[in-house]
Amino acid sequence: MRYIMVILGIMFISAGLQAKEAVKVEKAMFGAGCFWHVQEAFSEVEGVKATSAGYSGGKTPDPSYKRVCAGDTGHAEVVYVEYDPEEVDYEELLEVFWDIHDPTQLKRQGWDVGEQYRSVIFYYTDSQKKKAEMSLKKEQEKYKKKIVTDIRPAKEFYEAEEYHQDYNKKRRLFR
Repeated sequence: MRYIMVILGIMFISAGLQAKEAVKVEKAMFGAGCFWHVQEAFSEVEGVKATSAGYSGGKTPDPSYKRVCAGDTGHAEVVYVEYDPEEVDYEELLEVFWDIHDPTQLKRQGWDVGEQYRSVIFYYTDSQKKKAEMSLKKEQEKYKKKIVTDIRPAKEFYEAEEYHQDYNKKRRLFR
């Protein structure tokens, strides 16, 4: 009887692992100002499995926050998003992106000024590129000023320092 229970347990664990492997995860990357609030916004979307604050779009490998803020790396502060397309589609992520910042501000968001705070959508597939371009056209109808958001092919993502990860959530823990 003990052996049967062990075998059943192994089968149950194996089935659970296979079910987890069946989840299809896709990736997206957005820059919309300071990555602290951008990460928080995307991490609250149902279907988003993981987010990470970091840097992308520049020329300097393995940039640090200090270097990015100095303005000589070409990188933007971005959030890398892994999501389950069965639960949330890319268009919904684009809606979040447009809602959380002012895409008409060039190289800034509010008080944060510099190239690293630019509005940018980094796409991984041709489908994402087309959807991003269509959403920009639709979004432009809401503004009198021109949207300055760049839509670019994804470059390498460099994860930001640990203290930047989930920064807003960490700060709330200490209040």
